[in-house]
Amino acid sequence: MAIPPNFAITNYMLTLIQSNPHLFWFIIGSLFALVELFVPTAFSLFVTGISAILVGLFALAFPQLLSLQIALWVILSTAFVYLSHRFLPKRRVSSISGAVQAETMTEFLPGAVGRVLYEGASWRARCADEKLAIPANHKVYVVGREGTTLLIMPEYLLD
Repeated sequence: MAIPPNFAITNYMLTLIQSNPHLFWFIIGSLFALVELFVPTAFSLFVTGISAILVGLFALAFPQLLSLQIALWVILSTAFVYLSHRFLPKRRVSSISGAVQAETMTEFLPGAVGRVLYEGASWRARCADEKLAIPANHKVYVVGREGTTLLIMPEYLLD
């Protein structure tokens, strides 16, 4: 009977955890911290990775206490995520007062979502009048916001 490839990977991970738990925690911690670079999660993955690295240091001294390592990781991760969200400054989005000019980056079909260049950054947007189509590279006015989606109107309608 052939051994499935997933079984070989699982068996290798179990061997790694049993023989070198500190190495396992260092790898997991590094992966979590690196993922934060590509998938921003408001530092949640980063501080979870830091927790895993700290547990890896604990595992150097106490390699046989795997259940305590897992409990310590859960406690540290929870505490660090809570503290990072509590004490890090909140990002503020500039409020939109009046109609502000922007430029469409994509074509807006009626009722569809597209991208606009607003304050030097690309934003998700949709036309406030869902029956209008707006071509790409066209001047528009930002007239409102729903969450992170800007509401826009073509320049010619508001002039």
